Amino acid sequence: MTTTLPRLALAAVSALTLMSSAALAQGTTFNIWWFEGAESAQGLTWTKALEELKANHPDVTVNFEQKTFDQMQQSGSMILNSAEAPDILEYNKGNATAGLVASQGLLTNLDEAFTAEGWDKILNEGQLVLSRYDELGVYGSGSIWGISTYGEYVSAYYNIDAFEKAGVKVPTTLEELTAAFDVFKAQGVTPLALGGASTSGQHLLASLAYTKADDNWVNNYQGLKAPLDGAPYLYAAQTLTDWLAKGYITKDSTGMNDDDAALQFTSGQSPVYVSGTWNLGNFSANIKDFKWGQFVIPTPKFSVGSTGNLWVIPKGSKSPELAREFISLLLSTKYQTEQANNGGVSFGADAAQVTNPVGANASAVFKQIADKQGLGFYPDWPVPGFYDVLNQKDTGLLQGTLTPEQFVDEIKTVYDDAQASQ
Repeated sequence: MTTTLPRLALAAVSALTLMSSAALAQGTTFNIWWFEGAESAQGLTWTKALEELKANHPDVTVNFEQKTFDQMQQSGSMILNSAEAPDILEYNKGNATAGLVASQGLLTNLDEAFTAEGWDKILNEGQLVLSRYDELGVYGSGSIWGISTYGEYVSAYYNIDAFEKAGVKVPTTLEELTAAFDVFKAQGVTPLALGGASTSGQHLLASLAYTKADDNWVNNYQGLKAPLDGAPYLYAAQTLTDWLAKGYITKDSTGMNDDDAALQFTSGQSPVYVSGTWNLGNFSANIKDFKWGQFVIPTPKFSVGSTGNLWVIPKGSKSPELAREFISLLLSTKYQTEQANNGGVSFGADAAQVTNPVGANASAVFKQIADKQGLGFYPDWPVPGFYDVLNQKDTGLLQGTLTPEQFVDEIKTVYDDAQASQ
């Protein structure tokens, strides 16, 4: 949730940043990686903060490398376990990613830094749930291994002009959503853009599963506490295949990635696109021909979302002090407000200085989800490698090579094997 930082916390962070700046003459290079897009709210903000870090340390050579999400999903653990690891990098949160490398001893413990850098004056325990991992790599308890500086969630982006022209109101139930799809389909429009071979496919499937999920199911699923109860996923798979049969989703979506699906939305071809807040900066910069907005996918409680990806410091970082300073910059009111004005979801923006309606609305939607304790996290988190499994099985479902029942059986086999082997 977006809150205004106490002045005392801001002063503490500023003072600590200056103190650490004076003590960093020993570093000659600083290597930093992230995978957020250059036009995303985070990419824009982090680039600006990195320029300030450079200005603070003219004797340090700063090497930035733009990575992709898929690169880090596939090779992150191997990179962190090598001499090629940078001094700090953005890393995906969750048991299967950050939890795994934390349990393998590949990250720097940040318990001491959390208080020494004043981050404890800024972040509450709710914002640290996905920063803490126990010795098995399970989130929610244990030491702090990474720091998130923003929030994120999956919602439905929609073309406001197209909705108004069709006489369609923003849906508040799943029945109203499918009724809206029917209106657009009757007009010869494919209503829903979907990257069936990428994250938007599994995020839509998880969102549909959450319409049948309660607290116990989500806690068991994310915590690997019991064999998978497949009923919510069976409903989701049956619904998705029904939507495909009705033409709500183009059959081309089976091989479509997220970039192509986003283009289908931004070009005005489809009036709805299910995706995350990481697209806010892109859409703000590139959609010029129509008004657009967001609505929460109608579920009883849970939405796909969480605090954002983590800044982690590899165990072998040669400039950990600079890495800590960079995190402090990102948590400062200055860059939290910058992030909100770039369209992102900030924890500590100065609300009086947030002038971008996109950022203000994004924070309001995040608050709407968080206020009902509805952050259901991401579907691939419980099991290492589950991201690729879900993408493969989603594709099979959309291509018709898997029935909904087979889809559930195959993901349940992978999940249950991991659950039993703990």
